[in-house]
Amino acid sequence: MTAEEAVAERLDIRLHAFRSDLADVGLQGRVEAARFVEPVAARIATGTASVREQPRADSRQATELLFGEAVEVFERADGWAWVRNRTDGYVGYLRDTALGLPGTEPTHRVAALRSYLFDGPDLKLAPRDLLHLTSPVAVAETRDDGWSRLADTPEGPGGYVWARHLVPLRATARDWIATARRFLGAPYAWGGRSSIGLDCSALVQLALARAGIAAPRDSDMQAAGLGEAVEGGVEAARPGDVLCWPGHVAFLVGGAKILHANGFHMAVAEEKLADFRARTLEKVGEVRAVRRPTA
Repeated sequence: MTAEEAVAERLDIRLHAFRSDLADVGLQGRVEAARFVEPVAARIATGTASVREQPRADSRQATELLFGEAVEVFERADGWAWVRNRTDGYVGYLRDTALGLPGTEPTHRVAALRSYLFDGPDLKLAPRDLLHLTSPVAVAETRDDGWSRLADTPEGPGGYVWARHLVPLRATARDWIATARRFLGAPYAWGGRSSIGLDCSALVQLALARAGIAAPRDSDMQAAGLGEAVEGGVEAARPGDVLCWPGHVAFLVGGAKILHANGFHMAVAEEKLADFRARTLEKVGEVRAVRRPTA
């Protein structure tokens, strides 16, 4: 095994773009690849974009990208693009039809769980797309009739979004538990990142994003690096902390309850921690880590 191979084994393929035939130029000297490339900037031009582990429709969804998110593109081939999401660094494959050219820098963010994008300032029009909480948008004009006109993109007119569904890009909602509760009842979907379907770590990531706190994408990443570690386990935890099990995370809320997206309810639900423990102890064991989100 070469030194490069040893390093490559320790690099997380979810966060580093490298294969034997192609790799991110930023990894040159750290991994072996037949060719290194400079990534090309792009953005997500559809409401959501499913990211797969492999460039195949039947490959498992690894994550989901949202309208307006900036990405780095390493390869486009056979209708697929190999990308890294600049929001959280996640690497995977998506249909290249979801990509647009970089345009005007975002000025606002979607603060509603969902908001339609229209071709004109008329609620009776057929929606063009559906935008989701935290999606960044560039507002060109806020009109007196309640609509915000988005900046035109290299692909065409930007469209219109209801202005009350947007907030300035840096505006925050510091009560992340209140944000997470807005997702109650939303269906569970492995790899999802919207109220149409999301997983446990996405609920944590999105709620914290509205609070201005960046969170890693997956549960193991959050257990290892989200905010600050809380010594003393569950007994030392307080509402707002993130409880971490192998393969699962949940917010601790008042009344010894947790709030989480989970496969038992197949939805975002709030339940007693004791009930979850009784149901899952044999399979996942006790809480392995407690993390306290910090800005």
